[in-house]
Amino acid sequence: MTDLKFAAIGINHSHIYGQVDCLKTAGAQFVAFHAVEDDLAAAFGAKFPEAKRVADPREILEDGSIHIVVTAAIPGDRAAISIAAMKHGKDVLSDKPGMTTFAQLEEIKQVQKETGRIYSVMYSEHFEVRATVEAGNLIAQGAIGKVINTVGLGPHAIRNNQRPDWFFERARYGGILTDIGSHQFEQYLFFSGAMDAEVVSASVANRANPDKPGLQDVGDVHLKTANTSGYIRVDWFTPSGLPTWGDGRLTILGTEGYIELRKYIDIAGQPGQDHLFIVNAEGPRHIDCSKTVLPYGPAFLDDVRNRTETAMPQERCYNAMKLALTAQQMAERGTEWAQ
Repeated sequence: MTDLKFAAIGINHSHIYGQVDCLKTAGAQFVAFHAVEDDLAAAFGAKFPEAKRVADPREILEDGSIHIVVTAAIPGDRAAISIAAMKHGKDVLSDKPGMTTFAQLEEIKQVQKETGRIYSVMYSEHFEVRATVEAGNLIAQGAIGKVINTVGLGPHAIRNNQRPDWFFERARYGGILTDIGSHQFEQYLFFSGAMDAEVVSASVANRANPDKPGLQDVGDVHLKTANTSGYIRVDWFTPSGLPTWGDGRLTILGTEGYIELRKYIDIAGQPGQDHLFIVNAEGPRHIDCSKTVLPYGPAFLDDVRNRTETAMPQERCYNAMKLALTAQQMAERGTEWAQ
């Protein structure tokens, strides 16, 4: 079904390719994009020739036939794009982080409430990873009892010579916990069955990149709800020898078993990605999740049509970013990054 049309404003992060593919696969029609960078636009336009490149974002915002705006602009710019889109009657699908400050978060919440539009952040390490989705399915079936703890590890490859300047500017990317950590906060809430949580402790540091003083190359957080605890670590220390961009892992402890996800690689183990290991009363086993259905895209389009919240509750979308911003602020307190 191609009754819904969408356009992109801001394509600075490569996640934009996944966002577009997600909506196209679900049945929406990609019609236009705006990007100021000619090199990014050339590659993007070659991948999606059906979408017209427009010189002014107002051509998208003022086009009444376009229902959805997606953005993967520089993180510090995403909130303004999302706000403009909602004020023009569009629903929004943003890359993570959706914003980089509390002020941006509050303005997005206010505009979303006033306009009645949908504002969603694609936390891709959940919604675009079949192993994460399958873990949710198994837990919903009671496979490991009640969840009591999660450990989320999100290492990334830095590839300095391939990163744009904004990537190393704290005000533009938002800090490591706001940026790549936001994936982990959403997963913690989801698997805890909670809408909010408390940040117990948080830290960030630049351990190995003194020539990039704005970069935070490692960060970690402890979290808790009434029924669960959690730990998050994110970093830019993926070794050059790993054949993928990061060895993302998630361990979920339940009262009757546990699940470990090796999302992108099973090092020195089975080939491919989306590996799920589960241990419960039935014993240990490996589950190949390559055929697990990803529900987010179709659910998001259904929400646009029906004005519902089936893809992700609006409150969880906001609170994942609130927790990321809270942890970032706590970690930076008394440091040069707090200025």
